[in-house]
Amino acid sequence: MFEGAHSLGLAADRWEPDEPQGTVLMLHGGGQTRHSWARTASRLAALGWRAIALDARGHGDSAWSPTGVYSLDDMVGDLLRVMDTLDEPPIVIGASMGGRTALVAAGEYPGSVAGLALVDIAPRLDPAGQARVRAFMRGAPDGFPSLEKVAEAVRSYIPRRRPAAGLDGLKKNVRLGEDGRWYWHWDPDFLSFTADPANTSAERMIRAARHITAPTLLVRGRRSDMVTAEAAAELLGLMPTARLVEVAAGHMIAGHDNDIFTREVHSLLNLAVDRRSDRFPR
Repeated sequence: MFEGAHSLGLAADRWEPDEPQGTVLMLHGGGQTRHSWARTASRLAALGWRAIALDARGHGDSAWSPTGVYSLDDMVGDLLRVMDTLDEPPIVIGASMGGRTALVAAGEYPGSVAGLALVDIAPRLDPAGQARVRAFMRGAPDGFPSLEKVAEAVRSYIPRRRPAAGLDGLKKNVRLGEDGRWYWHWDPDFLSFTADPANTSAERMIRAARHITAPTLLVRGRRSDMVTAEAAAELLGLMPTARLVEVAAGHMIAGHDNDIFTREVHSLLNLAVDRRSDRFPR
C-alpha cells in the first residue's frame, strides 16, 4: 500500500527479483485495475526487474476520492508521491489514462522518471474512440446480475480479445454489491474525470512532451480507435528520445493480448536505464 496525494491510500502489487536491475512502475487505464498488468509484471520480474502495479485512486482496492472529484493533477500528485518512496527513479509504463499521467509527470517534473512506455496514448485522441470508451464505462450503472453478463459486456467492447479460460478472472475487475449484483471496480464518480476537458488537455500534454528527455517508447495498437497514426507521429515529433512500436491490437493493448505487449516492450526497457545513452536507437 502506498500513500498518494492528500494521504489517499493506493493499493499495489509488487514483484521483487533477487537482484533487480531497475524498477518498473505500471499504471493502468481508466476503468481498469492493477491486475491488468499481472502477467507483464511477472515476466519482467523473471527478467530481473522490480515490478510494481498500482491501482489508481478510485479504482480497484485503492481509496475513493472523499470529494468524488478526480483530476489529472490528483493522478500526477499520486504518482509523484509514490515515486518519492522508491530508491531510484523508475521506468513508468502507463496505459491510456495512466500514460497521460506519466507523460505529464515526466514533463512537468524533469528527472522524476528513468524512462517511459506510453501505451496507446497521445496528446490528441480520436473523438469517436473517446466517445466509445465513455459509452462503455457508463453502460451499466445498475451493475450486472451475473459474471456471465460481465463477460458478455467485455466481449462486446473488445470482440478480438483472447477469451478467458473462466469467469474467476473477472472478479478482479468487478465488485459484488450488497444487492448481489456485480459492479465495475471503480468509483462511479470517476466518470467526472472523462467529462472534464482539463483532464484531457492536448495543450498540457504537448507542453509536457516537449520537456521530456528520458528514453520513451510509444506503443500503439494498429487497430486503435483512440490514437491515430498521425497523432502518434505528432508525439514522436515532440520527443526526440521517443521510439514507436506498433502491435496488432486495439486500444486495450495490455488487456487485449498481454503476451504480445510484453514481447514488444521488455527488450526495450533495458535501454531506458542504460546510463550511457539518453535515447533509443532509431
